[in-house]
Parts: sequence; structure tokens; C-alpha cells
Amino acid sequence: MRDGGRLSAAIDVLSDVELRHKPIRMALKTWGDSARYAGSRDRAWVTGLALDVLRRRRSLAWRMSDDSPRAAVLGALAFAWNWTPDRIAEACGDAPHGPGEVTEAERDALMSPRALSDAPADVRGDYPGWMAASFDRAFGEAAAAEGEALSARAPVDLRINALKTDPVRAAKVLLPLHAVQTEVLPDAFRIPAPEPTERAGAVETIPQFSKGWFEVQDLGSQIAAAAAGPVKGAQVLDLCAGGGGKTLALAAAMGNTGQIYAYDSEARRLADTIRRADRAGVRNLQIRSPVQPDPLKGLEDRMDLVFIDAPCTGTGAWRRHPDTKWRLSPETLAKRMADQDIVLDLGATFTRIGGRMVYVTCSILPEEDEDRVAAFLQRRTDFVLTAVTDPALIAYRTAEGFLRLSPRSSDTDGFFVALLERRAP
Repeated sequence: MRDGGRLSAAIDVLSDVELRHKPIRMALKTWGDSARYAGSRDRAWVTGLALDVLRRRRSLAWRMSDDSPRAAVLGALAFAWNWTPDRIAEACGDAPHGPGEVTEAERDALMSPRALSDAPADVRGDYPGWMAASFDRAFGEAAAAEGEALSARAPVDLRINALKTDPVRAAKVLLPLHAVQTEVLPDAFRIPAPEPTERAGAVETIPQFSKGWFEVQDLGSQIAAAAAGPVKGAQVLDLCAGGGGKTLALAAAMGNTGQIYAYDSEARRLADTIRRADRAGVRNLQIRSPVQPDPLKGLEDRMDLVFIDAPCTGTGAWRRHPDTKWRLSPETLAKRMADQDIVLDLGATFTRIGGRMVYVTCSILPEEDEDRVAAFLQRRTDFVLTAVTDPALIAYRTAEGFLRLSPRSSDTDGFFVALLERRAP
């Protein structure tokens, strides 16, 4: 495909997202199914451009003085991909496949864009205006900068599975992917974010992936699991296990000692946990499926650790799922907050006296984070907040003792972690 055809495709995809409210992945699939002629590089190009537009939709509209998908695509080429106005004009006018000649207003905007310095923080940070107060609470004067960091492309992080190998051996097999060991956790490796028109190296092509040597898992998610502290020989309940990423991280830290129970309210999510655990060599895992009657019976007041990866808005993962920030609503946030209260109360019933409960969200919103912990502690006076003490993680600790991670502060997805301990009444 020529650049003009690629531009037209990106505009069509984004129009599908905006007008039909489709998730970006579905809109890209619809286009891909109708464009069998498009090669892998064409698909990567269109995907990269569409995602970069969604990451910066508000700031692009401001700079172009136009909130249409076409204006956003042209703005992304100029301000994110560093194309010159002449190159953009040439691609647009590439008949018959280009999206049409650049207008005088568009050229003026490309040449002399509206200054972002004049925009409010939520525009500069590319987050919905109704969330401005939440961002201000979480980040203060750095709100716009934090939003900008959440609008960047994300790297691919890997967790080395200690049940199968070690970082030294893993580093050798990961050389083709240019993965580098992180300084925070020895088992965490990172593949830098690819250029927007390129695809990241396929992790699955490394034979050792199928052997369970490593898993794809954001560094923030790995830090959240590590914050649980020593778990060898413990009785552990992963109450919102989902696909099992943190379940496997906890199991690896346990070294196949003790027992880890994985539960999720949606049985289909646990299917991946079973498959991935088998590949990873986990032998101390019990799946508690909601299709079973009373699946958590017998675990009450017995767990040394209850790990709660709570359902949340996913605001911390906007780098990877940029379209979700524009679909989020105050009503969805309120529902998630109610879900979080329910799961915290449920987790407390399984925590033994002297045991710990770890509350985690992939959200940067205080309403889902500090506020939910404060409300829980008012309901359950037998629980107290304890500070994260792992020396490797103290740099991310707030004054209250929570962990707060973000792309700007920790170069990870956004995460919140609270450690709670149950005391005798």
C-alpha cells in the first residue's frame, strides 16, 4: 500500500471507532478483513497510527482546531511522527487512494498549530475532562505530565519464571528480542517499545516461551505481586485471578511450596490460568471455579495471604488500550467502586488473624485506590494498613505507605497497591 491508502485506512478505522463506538481492535479487524491486499507492514502502520491518534486525541484536536478523525490523523503525522506538511500533503493527494487534498485550514494548522501551553491540563494530558479533579488529587501540578506519559507507547515486559530457569539463562535466549534486564526486579526483562510503524518482536517465536521459561507481564504488575512479600510455604488465595498473570508470579515466588488457590467470578477467565500454570510447571495450584457449588468453602479465616487484583477502570493501562479512556464514564467508575468494596469485604472473610490482604488496582484514580481502602478500614476495624518494606520497592511508596506506580514515576503501567493486615479484635 502507498501512504495515501494507509492514511485513508487509518481515518476509516478511527471513524468506525468514533461513529459506531467500536473498540479499536474490532475496528482494525473489520478493516483488515476487508483489506486482504494489505501486507503485515501495512497493517502495523495503520494500527500504529490509529493507536497514536487515540492516545493523543484531545491534544491533537486542540492543535489542529478540529476534532475530526481526519484532522487527528494529520496532526499525529505532524506532531508525533514528525512528518513535514509537504509530505502529508503529498500522501493525502495521492489519487485515487489518498483521503483528499489538504485544505488551506489544515495546512495552516500543520504549519502553525495552536499552542498546547494555552490548553488546560486535561487537554495537555489527553484525559477526559470529567476526570480532571481525580488527576489533580492523584498528581497535583504533575497531572498533565502524568497524562502525557500515559499517552506514550508501552514496552513489552517479561517475567522470568523461577520454576523453570534463571535470569542468566533467560537473557541468552532473549537476545534476538533485544530484551534487557530491569534494575527493579531481577526476574523482569524489557523489550523497548517499537517504532510506531513496526511490530514488536514476537515473544512466542522463542522456543523457551512454550517451555514456560517466561511470561509477558508488565513490570508494574510484577511489582504488585512482589509487594505481597514472602510467600513460601504460605496458604494463598488469588481472589480475582483472571487470566492468571499474578497467580503465576505468586506461584513462582512460592517455589511450589504451600498452596495457592485461584478464583475468579467469571469461569471463562480461569481457562487460561490452567493452561499457563501447566506450561509454567506450577504444582501447588488449586482452581476454585464459580461453576462449582460454594467454590470457596473451607477457606474462611485460613489464608496467610489474600491477593485481590480488583476489577477497576484500567486507567493505568491506557498506554496499551488507549481507546478505553474515551469510553470510560462516571457511571462505569461508580460501578467499579461498588465492585471493589464487595471484593474487599469478601477477601477479609478468608484472611486469618495475623494474615495479610493485598489490594491492587491497575488504576491511577484515588476513588478506586486510597478511597476504597479508607472505606474498608472504617468497615473492618480488625484490619490495619501496613507499609511496603521491600527495599527494591520503597522508591514507589507514598507517604501513607501505599505503592503508586505510573509511566512517569516508575516507567510502568499505572498501579496502586495497599497492604492490609488482620489483627485480633
